[in-house]
Amino acid sequence: MSEIKNKIYEYFEDMIVYKNLRKNNFFKTVNLPSFLRDWILKRFADDNGNIDVDEVSEYIKRVLPQKEEWVSIKDRIVMENERVKILAKINVDINISKSEITFSLPDYNLKNKETIIEPRVWDRCKEHLLSSKDIWGVVELGYRPFVSNAEPGKIKLLGFQSFCPYQIDIDYFKDARSYFTIDEWINVVLGAIDYNAAGYESENEKLTVLTRLLPFIEKRINLIELAPKGTAKSYMFGQISKNGWLSSGGIMSRAKMFFDMQKRSDGLVCTNDFVALDEIQTITFSNTSEMRAALKGYLESGKFTVGNKEGSGDAGVILLGNIKHESMDINIDMFGELPEVFHESALIDRFHGFIKGWDIPRMHEDLKMDGWALNSEYFSEIMHILREDVSYRGIVDELVIVPFGSDTRDTEAVKRICTAYLKMLFPHVRCVEDVNIIDFKKYCLNPAIGMRSIIKNQLAIIDIEYRGKGVPYYKVVEGA
Repeated sequence: MSEIKNKIYEYFEDMIVYKNLRKNNFFKTVNLPSFLRDWILKRFADDNGNIDVDEVSEYIKRVLPQKEEWVSIKDRIVMENERVKILAKINVDINISKSEITFSLPDYNLKNKETIIEPRVWDRCKEHLLSSKDIWGVVELGYRPFVSNAEPGKIKLLGFQSFCPYQIDIDYFKDARSYFTIDEWINVVLGAIDYNAAGYESENEKLTVLTRLLPFIEKRINLIELAPKGTAKSYMFGQISKNGWLSSGGIMSRAKMFFDMQKRSDGLVCTNDFVALDEIQTITFSNTSEMRAALKGYLESGKFTVGNKEGSGDAGVILLGNIKHESMDINIDMFGELPEVFHESALIDRFHGFIKGWDIPRMHEDLKMDGWALNSEYFSEIMHILREDVSYRGIVDELVIVPFGSDTRDTEAVKRICTAYLKMLFPHVRCVEDVNIIDFKKYCLNPAIGMRSIIKNQLAIIDIEYRGKGVPYYKVVEGA
């Protein structure tokens, strides 16, 4: 571990933080996701990773107000004419008819019709504000007083400090990976997402945890994971990246998932890298047949039709559920407890792979990162950027031999998962010649085949049409 510490110091000095997750429990009390926590740690920690807890607590209290404090913040802005800075997610829009630039703060329900960004502020901040639909940063708010009904009072943006003020050098990241062995790199990635590699008993446990990251790094990977309680499914999908969406229980509608015809607004699959449906057994779908039809189209092609609206998205869809010990068997029907919408083989067939969550240990103190590690916010942004890199799929297409008569969905699933593993574990490869074939088979191709095979095995159990139609073994080009 000391060798890894020295290497991350050498190659990622500016992008590491000291994570002491056993002691810094006060972050958990304020419900800070990892990407926010690491941003604050980097801002306040000294060279040895130490922080002044009182100073950090005061900063969090000042810039991250609770939702119920929003009325008092509006009082300070509107009635007391104060300039207020808070750390928030902001979304900008341009009103064509009025030639106005507006913004919203979705976490505080501040809507575009209540706001304004004046031209001089826009010119200064627009490079960051246009970098994505929703962007985190320190927003400075003020008030433009009421003049008349034609010029009503509005909250205005006075300044914006990007949550990610540095430019990520993706090529440097790729090159830096080449200085780590595969074993070291697995441990580095675990540290980046808050896990202590030394707490795991086997490589299989580590790799199963990292499999959860595949939808973070490759577009439209659709997965099902069933796991015992306490394996931190919610933490991984809800805390690590600002670019994903975790929905836990409740009601899920086609409007929320795809497109809201009344509001004329895009749904979750259009605005996120992934949509994880947690506690899937407790989620109710407002219209089963409507949702099933929309999901089948989207999971297949990334496209959907709602009314006269044709849309598309890049988000993967992940089903997360708890499973009883006696049901942890890929040779019995594991999907029977899923909501009715998923009781159709044609829909299940569109999921690329299955994660055996029972191979992941229940969360315990020894699994919490305690030491220098990659900044979670930095690493999550790296994964987000790598989603756009199609060169890895080109390498997979060159390497993998598709068996004669292979099912198209099987092939796409295997290649898509294989590509994601390649990006995550071997980002330094630029061409086929860079690939270590033994490692490629072990860490990319074989796991992809295994994940897809479980889906096909479950299909054969629930639908006789799929029996005898397992996933063939995909080989690699000889001499590669």
